[in-house]
Amino acid sequence: MTELQLQRTAEGPNVQEMPFWLEKATLWDQSDSSHTRKDISLNLRSLRDFFHQVLTEINNVSSTTETMKRLPLLGQVLGRLCWNPYVTADGASRGLLLQCLLALYSEHPSNAVERKANEWIRKVLCRLTTEEDDGATLAMMKHLGVPTREYYVKVLNKMVTMIQESIWKSRCSHSNRNQKCSCGSIQAASEAFMSLITCAEASPVIGTLLQQPAPCIRGGLSENFIDALHSAYSRCDLPLEEEVVISLWCHSLPFLEEAVLSLLDSATAAGSTPDKIKEQVTKSLLPKACAQHCSIFLVVNDIFRTVLKRAERNECVKDFLQTFTKCFLRELTLLQPQTSASLKAFFPQSPSSLLLYLLTMPSEMPRESWKNHLMWVSSTLQRLTEEEEEEEGSDAINIRGHSRVFEAWFLLAQCAHWVQVAVQLLVTSGPEDCGSLLWLLTFYHRPTNRWHHRAAQLVQAKAAWDQLYSIFSVGAHPLPADRLQPLLSLLSSRPQQLSLITLHLLVSFAVFGQLPLSTSTEITLKVLDQSGLREEAAHFLSSLRLQLNDQGCSANDSVSLRVEDLHSKIKQM
Repeated sequence: MTELQLQRTAEGPNVQEMPFWLEKATLWDQSDSSHTRKDISLNLRSLRDFFHQVLTEINNVSSTTETMKRLPLLGQVLGRLCWNPYVTADGASRGLLLQCLLALYSEHPSNAVERKANEWIRKVLCRLTTEEDDGATLAMMKHLGVPTREYYVKVLNKMVTMIQESIWKSRCSHSNRNQKCSCGSIQAASEAFMSLITCAEASPVIGTLLQQPAPCIRGGLSENFIDALHSAYSRCDLPLEEEVVISLWCHSLPFLEEAVLSLLDSATAAGSTPDKIKEQVTKSLLPKACAQHCSIFLVVNDIFRTVLKRAERNECVKDFLQTFTKCFLRELTLLQPQTSASLKAFFPQSPSSLLLYLLTMPSEMPRESWKNHLMWVSSTLQRLTEEEEEEEGSDAINIRGHSRVFEAWFLLAQCAHWVQVAVQLLVTSGPEDCGSLLWLLTFYHRPTNRWHHRAAQLVQAKAAWDQLYSIFSVGAHPLPADRLQPLLSLLSSRPQQLSLITLHLLVSFAVFGQLPLSTSTEITLKVLDQSGLREEAAHFLSSLRLQLNDQGCSANDSVSLRVEDLHSKIKQM
């Protein structure tokens, strides 16, 4: 039991608690140490409970005189607490203090005690009143003849200035190696601000505290302060500048994890499309924070790594990962080179040989270089898988481990725009040079296959490509009724990844092929109607549309027009 709980008896909790709170109020009034400020912060919730009990007692008694007889120490307790800026800075505590004082005020004082109490109450109310108090309270104050002067705000501003000066002195002493370590000063300042977190006047100091470097390994902000700040921001009680939010993420791992998972959940919720995912990620502060702080990116990327291990086949999660990486890389390019870490620092587990090749955007190199670029990426990935399988012998590659193959695939999933380029190039490639591109596509959709499984799947992918190459060839129409049956069989085959590979190829052939749009649309709609993969095809088309925008294609470009028309027809099915 707590110190306060031990003092409570059945005779009347308010009477028994009064000496406790008078002792607390006296101690708080006599010392302005870091210990005192921490004690106030830790007891504010219990103090508010006490105020509620006092208010109930006052309302159950017929007069102020009788209240003072039953609670003789009440005036001393309320008086000392009203003059304590750390208590009154808390909006809820100040509001309850106001209610208690107003409840004690006698509209028609019948004796000297009540007249003296009224005079004292008017004096104290001047200090507690601010322009932010509710209209009913201010109306009552005016009725009582109490001027609404901003004593409270003046005291609060003075206290904020005092703590700002304390922080500045801590920073100066930190720069002087001969001075004593200032860890205690920083912790004390953060403890002092726990009760001020939701006050607008205190917001500049909160930002300063969060961006204050710890003087030593033992230094840093109070955990209670960080928790209180996190709680206030989560309740939307505290608007913070972008830099302050990012600093809060640096200080609080749980807060950062919560922000990442919240964004991931909202962006990949049921019914999400690539466009909605992009909208959610683009307006998020997380990509910017990741670019500015390598430590934040490493945490965020590790969360993505864990999520992807559990959702390897979830296309929405892959789209989210790709979109987030694009936004992160865009923010990284906006920073001055000397202010950003190296790519290897951001991706320490990724194979170095692939890093620059995959993190380079397709729009950053000539189109005629795309095929050779992807051929090199595919051959490097094949070599990595072969080396790892040789090392592991008969043991299956475990996607849940931190193998080189998994890290390579994780990086490919983050840079899946290159996979889309590979599918685009497969439409114009001949049978003799589509092998490497098909291998890359199958690896992206099913990275856990061992060589013999992947070889079998590659044969099936090649069969799908052959069918589509034949169907979408100029001059091969009209098609016999049974010509689409082999393709439909591939779209309904197991594992599911093979049908996704086939569908991915189908969408690409329909968009980038040489057949007239009307013919391509007719074939595609017929296949989708019989295979039941309409939503999946619309998803691929939405991703392709975003990819084309990134490549600089205008809305009036012939390919973009084909994408829009086909997407519209599929949505109408």
